[in-house]
Formats: sequence, C-alpha cells, structure tokens
Amino acid sequence: MRSRHWHILGAGSIGSLFACLFDKAGISCSLLLRDGDPALTQTTRRIQLRAGGLTSEHSFPVTSGAHAAPIHYLLVCTKAYDLVDGLAGLQPWLAPNAVVVLLANGLGYQQTVAARWPQLAVFSGSTTEGAFREAGQRVLRAGRGTTWIGGRGTRDAPDWFSDWQAIDARCGWREDIDTVLWHKFAINCAINPLTALHRCRNGALAEPGLADEVRALCLEIAAIGQAAGQGEAVAGLYRSVMEVVAATADNRSSMLQDVLAGRPTEIGFLTSFLVATADALGIDATDNKALLAALRPATHPVG
Repeated sequence: MRSRHWHILGAGSIGSLFACLFDKAGISCSLLLRDGDPALTQTTRRIQLRAGGLTSEHSFPVTSGAHAAPIHYLLVCTKAYDLVDGLAGLQPWLAPNAVVVLLANGLGYQQTVAARWPQLAVFSGSTTEGAFREAGQRVLRAGRGTTWIGGRGTRDAPDWFSDWQAIDARCGWREDIDTVLWHKFAINCAINPLTALHRCRNGALAEPGLADEVRALCLEIAAIGQAAGQGEAVAGLYRSVMEVVAATADNRSSMLQDVLAGRPTEIGFLTSFLVATADALGIDATDNKALLAALRPATHPVG
C-alpha cells in the first residue's frame, strides 16, 4: 500500500471511476461529503465498476472534511459551479501546501482558486474518460480516454504523479496544461450547449442543418481562442469537434443530461465564460450570445 492517501470531493461518475482505479492500484483513498449530507450516516460506500465486460467491487471510507483532517492530497471532481464552495468548505482541514487536482469542466474557476488559496499547490486536469452512473452505486466505464494533468510553471511531474501513472488509465503530465484545458473547453462549447438546446444526442450534430450550426460556432470560438492567445488549442477546431461527435454519437452530453434532469448546468463556465472573454477582447460572439440567450431559461446557469 502506498503512503499517500487521496481524498476525492465529488463522487459522481468520474470521481467514482477514479476512486475505483486508485483502489485497484492499491492507492488509498476516501470519499468526501459535505457536512449534513444524509449519506454520512454510512461509514463506507460500496461501488461496483463495470468495465470491459467485467465487474469489480470497491469499498471506500465516507467522511466529511472535519473527520478527514489533515487533507494532503485532494482530487476535485465536482460540477464547476460547486467547486469553489466545495473547496471553501474544506479549507479548515486542508494541510498547508496540500496538493489539489481540479478535474472539472469549463474555465474560470481555476483563476478563482489560485487567487483565493495561494498556499495550496493547485493543479488542473482534463480527461476524456467515459463514465456513467447506473442504478444505485454502479458505475459503467463507457470508454477509455486520456487524462492530462499539469500546473502552470511546473515542467516536470511531481513525485505524487506516480500514483496516477500506476492506475489502469492513460495519464500524462503536461507543462502546457492551459492549452489542453482550452482545447477541451472549445470542444465542449461547440457540442454541449447545442445538444442541450436541441435535446439531441451528440451524433445528431453531424446531420444537415445542425452541422452548419456547429461550423458557425467553431469559427467564432476559434477566433476568440486566437485572440486569447490559444491559437494552438483551437487549430482545426471544427475537425476536432466532428471527430468527438462521431466517436460519441450515442452519448448524451453532460449538459443535456442536466437539463433533462432539471439540474443546474455548467453553462456559466462554458458559453458564458467564452462570451465574457470575447467581450473583454472586443471579439464578435454573435452566435454564442444567441445560443446563450436561447439556453438560459432551461439551464439555470451559475457563474
């Protein structure tokens, strides 16, 4: 058993997937819940992971921050709009210089976290792993992807990254993590809002009519990215988006799932952030503003 213990905040599909992958690799971890969560009446949570036709059983301690102190290694997999409040709730129990890996969608919260908690060692991640929560505490690993982690000004992977290299997943270290984050952000801005608006699976965006909407959005997103100094991240954006659409044709985007379930969405950290960036740079964002206006009544954006 390794000496490091990872706490995971946000035990949804992705958080549960990585918890199971850590457990399979013999890396100690536990699930963090907020004080007052009814699930805290249980001391453990059992998760079934289905992957490649096989099912594995995993059991994790469930605790709140008050009973987890001190927290030295934290993986945050919450929704983007819950991330800052979630970290604030853990602040009294975070060790000085605690390692915090942010693995959420969108942009904007990274700057907030870095400015508010300069004493923490904050890193960002991006993953294309596919995971879905089934009935109860069953999680389906729907597709193997790649996970990139990095930190501004951190060229070489720290010692703790060996934990990520030990799990059954493709994990790599990127010095240019901002480029990785912007690339995924741009793709999400082109796919998620449109699927939420049209209530369609990803594959429908390749059909005549919708594909034209995707192309127009991509041209605008790429222009904003170029102006923001992220030309590499948005190069060939339409091609990248359509590759994702083809590879995930049967999937419902996370934003569509949230809309259908009546939950808040991460629109504030996707299209809203994109439009704010465009306005600050004096770049046209007509199509994205129209999309945002059409979505706001249904998405209950936060941020």
